[in-house]
Amino acid sequence: MPEPIKMKKNLKDQRDTILKLLAEKAVMKQNVFANTISVFEQIRDSSRTVVSELANDIKGVDARVTLAFKEFNQHSFQLKVAGDMLQFDMHTNVFEFEKSHPVYKSSYVKKNDLNSFCGIISIYNFLSDSFKYNRVNDIGFLIARIFVNREKKFFIETKTPLNSKYSNYSDDPISADNITEIINELIIFSISFDLFIPPYDVVKNVSVSEIQEKASSAVLKTGKRLGYIGHGSGEGNDSSIEDDVNL
Repeated sequence: MPEPIKMKKNLKDQRDTILKLLAEKAVMKQNVFANTISVFEQIRDSSRTVVSELANDIKGVDARVTLAFKEFNQHSFQLKVAGDMLQFDMHTNVFEFEKSHPVYKSSYVKKNDLNSFCGIISIYNFLSDSFKYNRVNDIGFLIARIFVNREKKFFIETKTPLNSKYSNYSDDPISADNITEIINELIIFSISFDLFIPPYDVVKNVSVSEIQEKASSAVLKTGKRLGYIGHGSGEGNDSSIEDDVNL
């Protein structure tokens, strides 16, 4: 085959490959992103409603117990529930799992690899005082990740009881009832996940600078499984509900 003809064939093959990738993978990722945005907006709106209703109900019990909703942008919002803060964040990219991930064992993904691609919504649990007093060194915990795919089906990685029900891709697209149940369960888990007093030996040493800066909360850090520790003491003893599972 003459060289110019061969070159043209190669260029045509490359162009066809690019168009195929754009038509399949790029379009799929756009669908995943659109679905993740839609689910995140549903979670945001349902969270606002749940918190508003709980705030009205608890008002007559004890006015000191406060609940609030705060939106930062299209991809981030917070729920304050008494002493807890739940931070919801949506990543703007689309991800694929490592081939060793259990998701590839499901018949749903085996049927079509494109079903494995997903958007991610992460939920973290902080102490509300960490934000109130600007304690920038305080620790939050990832308590759940919600994965949404091109068909708006979902599953959850979490240490909460939701894991037993939603650890595999759902048979149906996510619904309003699913979302309300998830929000309620995350709130229950966060309220039940208590602040522990740290071991005495972990906090027995503190520097002058840490004490001097304590008023600005810039050095001493607090987390539900830390209690409170100095920046230079007990670093190797930090414990997390995620020590054994990387969410």
